[in-house]
Amino acid sequence: MLRSAILIGICIGSSAAVPLIYQSNPAAFQALLGSRAAEPTTVAELPPIATKPMIVSANPAPSGRKVQITADDRGHYVGNFKINGRKVEAMIDTGATAVAFNLSTARRLGLQVKPSDMKNTVNTANGQARATMVMVDRLEIGRIAVENVQALVLEDQALNSTLIGMTFLNRLKKFQVDQGTLLLVQ
Repeated sequence: MLRSAILIGICIGSSAAVPLIYQSNPAAFQALLGSRAAEPTTVAELPPIATKPMIVSANPAPSGRKVQITADDRGHYVGNFKINGRKVEAMIDTGATAVAFNLSTARRLGLQVKPSDMKNTVNTANGQARATMVMVDRLEIGRIAVENVQALVLEDQALNSTLIGMTFLNRLKKFQVDQGTLLLVQ
């Protein structure tokens, strides 16, 4: 399995490098391919390519920021997270638009939310509920940490657990389920 993963990684990396090699030196690339076309394409004939400057961090992120969570008996992926430095057990819900927790949990996390702040109405699996949007400073699981994550605070009766939704998951490099295990990669 590891050999296959390494081989697939090498193939993907090589595939991604081909356009970069061609862009940096099209003549050498054409020489490698041989004379497949009647007339070689020159740089002047190529359409302009919009490129972003490559930014290299002086302090690269540590490698190995991955977390695996095994499904529980009900098929749910529940993990021990830290929200603003406080421990919270939460269920990962790819069907949830946002990270969501109830008013009592928000207060325990140090968020200043009052019932009068809940002026929005949201649709949940249990029907409509009043809610407000807040910003979580830091959401962590294992070595994965994401800052400034939008979250919904719902009325206590609308939600009895914490849900980790797409406002967190979309900020990861990858998340996938394979044979009852959820893999999170930053």
